[in-house]
Amino acid sequence: MIIVDTALKQRQSESRPVQVGIIGAGYMGRGMALTIEKSIPGMRVAAIYNRTLEKAKLALEQCGINDATQAKSVSDIESAVEQGKYVYCDDPGLICQAGNVEAIVEATGEVEFGAHVSMSAINNGKHLVLMNAELDAVAGPILKKYADQAGVVVTNVDGDQPGVVMNLFRWAETIGYQPVLAGNIKGLQDHYRTPETQKGFADQHKQGVKMITSFADGTKISMEMAVIANATGFGVAARGMKGPTCSHVTKAIDCFSEEDLSRGGIVDFILGAEPGPGVFVIGFNEEPILQQYASYLKMGDGPYYTFYVPYHLPHLESPITVARAVLFNDAAIAPRGAPVADVLTAAKRDLRAGEVLDGIGGFHCYGMVDNIEVAREGDYLPMSLAEGCRLKRDIAKDEIISYQDIVVPEGRLCDQLRKEQDQHFFGGDDTRAKS
Repeated sequence: MIIVDTALKQRQSESRPVQVGIIGAGYMGRGMALTIEKSIPGMRVAAIYNRTLEKAKLALEQCGINDATQAKSVSDIESAVEQGKYVYCDDPGLICQAGNVEAIVEATGEVEFGAHVSMSAINNGKHLVLMNAELDAVAGPILKKYADQAGVVVTNVDGDQPGVVMNLFRWAETIGYQPVLAGNIKGLQDHYRTPETQKGFADQHKQGVKMITSFADGTKISMEMAVIANATGFGVAARGMKGPTCSHVTKAIDCFSEEDLSRGGIVDFILGAEPGPGVFVIGFNEEPILQQYASYLKMGDGPYYTFYVPYHLPHLESPITVARAVLFNDAAIAPRGAPVADVLTAAKRDLRAGEVLDGIGGFHCYGMVDNIEVAREGDYLPMSLAEGCRLKRDIAKDEIISYQDIVVPEGRLCDQLRKEQDQHFFGGDDTRAKS
């Protein structure tokens, strides 16, 4: 952070702030815009998109910008940037194509829409910042391949759990503690929560009910931990992770067996632990002298040690990710190669042939992370691609849905990217059901 803030201040002193395009003026997009405009030197919101123009305009007004105008062309955006003015639009392609916008933040959480925005950003030479674990979990590795070819960065964000975990992971590794578990802290998990049960909480906190439902039913944490798995190479010890109950994060070591901690690295979570909602990493160091130092510093007797961050602040820290990408070509967290984990689709209730799945945060299904070998062997449907799929047969509650069980909607880019990802990293013919 010290290097990043110094570099941003340098850009501020040179009157050439980092120009950011934000796609999505929802809860996180608005929070990020406000942070950039009120707190981050050397960076500005060049343009913001939302399908509802009034919402995009409101996001800028909440930043104290009351003279923003609607952009109807790429030249409108480029001209506004040159003049230090602000614009909003209902066409994300305009922002991706604008030559003087340096980074695109995809903040919608929508998979198919996000896939189009991501490829447009990459193809137009923009660094891509994903506040979209749903897309990252299912197609992050292939997006990384395209980004590498284009010479740009693709990254998930500082402040959200994947980025916070990865920063902690890299820090622990740097000081000599080999990470063996990358973990999340969760307060609630109930696979059968629905938009109906979560509506009151969503309304209270002014968030989308499907997003809140995905938090409660365990889908979102599976997405986030799949992103971490693909960045670290760590797998899972059990489908959906073990998720033991724990009173405090410092006791996390006691919640996992020696077998868990010695298997070469896993991602998992603890349930109900203080301080939440944070993240943790368990590191290994068996150097006797360093163990004495650790004991003196009240870290425990080793050889396993817990490091943790007691919070995650995505709307506040995500601008740091933009700066890392633009100024240092550095990703907060990105896939390291072939995927090692996937999020499978499980039925929330008994489902009937002919039903069309409502996807993430809905009434029909929830997501469970598993190792990629298991996902491929079962030809399982990724949760991120479930929406709009029609069932060919009855599915029992908690059953995992496979490609053989469904009809995939035609013409989706997200399916094409997933197919390319499978073929690029694993080869072979694609045998998935198409009709």
